[in-house]
Amino acid sequence: MNQELTPREVVRELDRYIVGQNEAKRMVAIALRNRYRRSRVSDEMREEIYPKNILMIGPTGVGKTEIARRLAKLVNAPFVKVEATKFTEVGYVGRDVEGIIRDLVENAIRMVKEEHAARVKTRAEVLAEDRLVSLLVDPARKPARNPIDVLLGARNKEPEPTEEEKQRLSGRRADILQQLREGKLEEQELDIEVEEAAPQLEVGGNAINIGDMMGGMMPKRTKLRHVKVKEARRILISEEEEKLIDQDAVKEEALRRAEQNGIVFIDEIDKIAGRSSGQGPDVSREGVQRDILPIVEGSVVNTKHGSVRTDFMLFIAAGAFHVAKVSDLIPELQGRFPVHVTLDSLTRDDFVRILTQPDNAITRQYAALLEVDKVYLSFEEEALSALADAACNANDQGENIGARRLHAVFEELLEDISFNAGGEDMPEVRLTITADYVRSHVKAAKKTDLNRYIL
Repeated sequence: MNQELTPREVVRELDRYIVGQNEAKRMVAIALRNRYRRSRVSDEMREEIYPKNILMIGPTGVGKTEIARRLAKLVNAPFVKVEATKFTEVGYVGRDVEGIIRDLVENAIRMVKEEHAARVKTRAEVLAEDRLVSLLVDPARKPARNPIDVLLGARNKEPEPTEEEKQRLSGRRADILQQLREGKLEEQELDIEVEEAAPQLEVGGNAINIGDMMGGMMPKRTKLRHVKVKEARRILISEEEEKLIDQDAVKEEALRRAEQNGIVFIDEIDKIAGRSSGQGPDVSREGVQRDILPIVEGSVVNTKHGSVRTDFMLFIAAGAFHVAKVSDLIPELQGRFPVHVTLDSLTRDDFVRILTQPDNAITRQYAALLEVDKVYLSFEEEALSALADAACNANDQGENIGARRLHAVFEELLEDISFNAGGEDMPEVRLTITADYVRSHVKAAKKTDLNRYIL
């Protein structure tokens, strides 16, 4: 997918995975299209146009997070989801809000690196194959090295082979290469020299590489690993990709994407709403809001890959707002989320549609899982209605957790089947789930006798 999708096309794509919530889908689709429109205007005007951040209001389990996540995936944009409750005001124990942007940059780096790796994969596979043949012809040995050489990162030089040895090795290489390409050596074991991970320090929730701190002065340490050929190929391809990738280009592209296309989803923002009294466990609520404010407003955050501007990132905040109200947020933060959209609670009909319509419907997920163990599931329409009733009843009787209740219902429904399936001697089994089966296995689906409540 590219970023030239029209709002209607964006909504159509979101409909494949998320049921209902049309107003929220329209709002995020418009925000996404405005980002594309901004990229097409003049440079002077582009600097003046800022994204209109969105505040989603609705109970848990109705699709707030999924809408934001699918939106980012749709246009291949760097995305990070954080919970506002994980952060505390500066001066208190907890995560620093600038960590949000650092996490976003790391996600952008990983995303761009994967794209660059895909471009050089073919070349990396050829180089890795050549190295693999060399290892199979002349296995790696752990050389005897003195401590000074280890400290300086020096390598012992191997003696040059004679012409006769070169010819013999050349013939053996051709045989090994042919066997390797025919897949005859996949289970053979060999020793491979791999780079040892540098020790890391944990500081403020972030891992710091000691080698990076010393400016790369420490030599790379290696160790021998005893692995099968198929695992050695994966390791060597990864190493060759790392060598072929232009790391500076990756960093530059990732920072640009994070700044211009990044999407930050801040969940549970209602939990930090409300005025603090200055004491007690909620002392830093308003402080967290004030710390989040400059990032949403637009500021420069220093990361280990470089400085990043947050001015043009799209921020989507979400919260149930059962206890607190939107007006309990500080006015400055309210002003940074001008677009408010309310998501609807899920109805029984919504649950039926969730079970049948999305490409990743939970019925399809469980059918695919059990198919691995030769159990082929199908569901009658009445069974789906009974499952929807069970989810609604469970939400009414307990805490309303929205569509997440379906996972609990399905685990209860398929507990016996999941436990007994599996094993080499397992025959193929085709099961049709009926409404009676649902009522007999799911507690919330059983019909309640109301007569016993009548006095």
